[in-house]
Amino acid sequence: MPAASYLVGACWVCFRRGLSGPGAAGDPLWAAAVVVDAGRIVGQRVVGGYASGPYVPGMLALRLGPQFEDVVRRLTPWPEVLLLDATGDDHPRRAGLALHLGAALDLPTVGVTHRPLLATGVWPADEAGATSPLTIGTDQVATWLRTRPGTRPLVVHPAWRTDLEVSVRVVEASLAGRRTPEPLRSARQAARRARAGQ
Repeated sequence: MPAASYLVGACWVCFRRGLSGPGAAGDPLWAAAVVVDAGRIVGQRVVGGYASGPYVPGMLALRLGPQFEDVVRRLTPWPEVLLLDATGDDHPRRAGLALHLGAALDLPTVGVTHRPLLATGVWPADEAGATSPLTIGTDQVATWLRTRPGTRPLVVHPAWRTDLEVSVRVVEASLAGRRTPEPLRSARQAARRARAGQ
């Protein structure tokens, strides 16, 4: 993957307002995916659909995997790496949704979450770019990444065909001065706009 510039995709799903608890199969949802090149959206798709099942901890791929796969497969141009709000090895079976989706699409993936699922580790220094390991036992499965001073760090999860170094580099290059990577923000906004239009 080139270090200077590459096409970064992201996907997001939102549910109808007011939904609480684990939900159920058939819950209406809106899935969005974008491709960003040098800070500019060059591809976007949004589809409506339905959840495949309720949320069961550790099995998010069963609830959202088909919808994510559907919307990403519609993208043009095809991204070189995909960001999503999901885990990789930080998972009871070391196979979170970010890993599942990457394998299904044969596309490098990076998970970006606000907190770890199982892994533990101290926060990094309060400076942009600072990292610290998140481990399960003796294995590092993710990393904290401080994107801005004074804000909670993000968790970066290497997933399909990515490692810690590449994952952190992709996330840092996608921040656009914000706490959350811009491709993820754009996908979330697109999904919410689609929901509001219904």
